Order: sequence, then structure tokens, then C-alpha cells
Amino acid sequence: MDKFKVNCGSDNGTFLVTESYKKLYNKLKSLKNTRGRIIHVVGAPGTGKSTNIYAAMSELGLNVYDVGLKITDQEMSSKLLFNQVFKDMKQFFNAKSKNDVYDHLAEYDAMLFADKFHDSHLIDSKTVGFSLWAKNKGLSSFKFYLLCIKEYLQNRKDYNRVNILLQTAWRVKIGSKKYDLFSDFGAVSWLLVGFMGIFFEVVEIKYSDKETLKIVQNHVDADEKTIASFMDKYGNKPRIICYELENEQ
Repeated sequence: MDKFKVNCGSDNGTFLVTESYKKLYNKLKSLKNTRGRIIHVVGAPGTGKSTNIYAAMSELGLNVYDVGLKITDQEMSSKLLFNQVFKDMKQFFNAKSKNDVYDHLAEYDAMLFADKFHDSHLIDSKTVGFSLWAKNKGLSSFKFYLLCIKEYLQNRKDYNRVNILLQTAWRVKIGSKKYDLFSDFGAVSWLLVGFMGIFFEVVEIKYSDKETLKIVQNHVDADEKTIASFMDKYGNKPRIICYELENEQ
């Protein structure tokens, strides 16, 4: 399925403008002139959150720091992982202190936490992405989020100078299928996204049947009837449908 996954802007070979993309575009277009914002992009696995994010950033000409993760130990503690993130940023910016890091981040339109952070193992097999680390650590991984909240509260002035854009998912595996808590559970997902919207800006990536059909046909040679049967099985998740269609051929 990695073939249909976008890890950077140059991976966006073919892209279809959808209603979700328009909403994301409109949300991001003011990032050059505002600061102190936290934007969560949510959506079920396979809907192309990264695809939409990179397409919007490219079209808007945003100067974004795409945060990576360079750990190799999935047993690393939350504290060590948190410190490693800042260590990597210090090295990237050649900064001497955390304050210097914030000064550099303030020069960008946004800092992005997407595939280079969550799924770095798909880009460099020698690394462990945050998603693998969190899966291995289980509930103890929540300590990392608590450290992030603490850092934010202690450095509010610095974060008021920085925009944060996050590709956000909370995956739950039921049987052999993966679901996203923010989009796949009806009213529960609606309430969770609504609650998140109290504190942050939220954009959900989702598609109509017609949009899903067009996206899939942009990548895989298949007729409407065949694609519709996979949509009935997997929902409107283009990446998953493309993967299954290509494997069937």
C-alpha cells in the first residue's frame, strides 16, 4: 500500500481537487500571516491526509518545516523520545538551545507532523516511526503527549509565534481491519472531532462516492462497477481501494 502513500510534495503525481481539499486549502492559506495556530487534519486510514496536506502546501507556496523522527529503538521511553525530537531539531537548525529552536521555527509558516514523523520507517527502513513506537508502547505512549502538553503550557509565548500542522489519527484495530476513532465510529467520532474543535482547528478529509471513484480512476485502470464493489467493502478510502485493485490484477 506504500506505493499510493504520499510522504512528500513530489509524490503527488496526480491529484484531484475535492470539497475536503478546498476546506483544507482555505484553512491553510492564512498561515503566512498568522501565528499561534494548531491545525489537526483528521481522516480515516486510506483517505489521503498527507496527499491533501502536501498538495495544499505546494499550491500555497508555504514554507513548512516537515518534522522527521530519527529513532531506531522502539523501546525508547516517552521522555527520551521527547528529548530526541528537540535534539534532532537542534541539529537541523544548528541551534545551541531550545529557545534558538523556537526562534528558527517562528521563521516558518508552519511546522508539520506528518509521515516523516509518524511513518519514518516507510521512508528509511533503519528508523522507527512514531506510529510503530506508539503501537509497541501501548498506553504508556500517552506519557509523550503529556510531555508535549507540559512543554506547550510552559512555553506559551514561544508557541504563539509558531503554527503547528498535524496529520492526526487514532487507529483502532478490530479483527484484521484498522479504523480511525475520529472518523469511523459515527456519532462517537462526531463528538470527538467536535470536542477537539473546541481547542484546535480541525479539518476532516473525506470524500463523496463520486470523488472516490475519480481519485481511484486517476491511479488504477478499473471500471466503475468494480470500483463501486470495493467502495461497498472498504468505504470511501481511495488508497486502500487502489491497493486492493492493483493486487487483484
